[in-house]
Amino acid sequence: MRDGAPPGNYVASGYSVYEEDNEHLQEGLRAKVKALKHLSIDIGTEVKFQNKMLQEMDSDFDSTGGLLGATMGRLKALSRGSQTKIFCYVLLFALFVFFVLYWVIKLR
Repeated sequence: MRDGAPPGNYVASGYSVYEEDNEHLQEGLRAKVKALKHLSIDIGTEVKFQNKMLQEMDSDFDSTGGLLGATMGRLKALSRGSQTKIFCYVLLFALFVFFVLYWVIKLR
């Protein structure tokens, strides 16, 4: 032992207790860094998978939106056509009633 060194600071091998603690802490830190590395790799893999799934959903929504838009266009055309038909039927009925009333008044 050296003069002036506190007793119990050196082990028989010559390493300081602090150095052993540092090595022990370094091993713990290495294990934590390794775990974080694996975790970050797993997160990256999951993010890639989720992005791929979102892109597929986006394309599915786009195709569904196109199909829905085409269907709505057909429905609008159909509704316009049916309103026109109804308008024509009402107009023909009104003309028929007008001619019947005219004929009834004319025969009196």
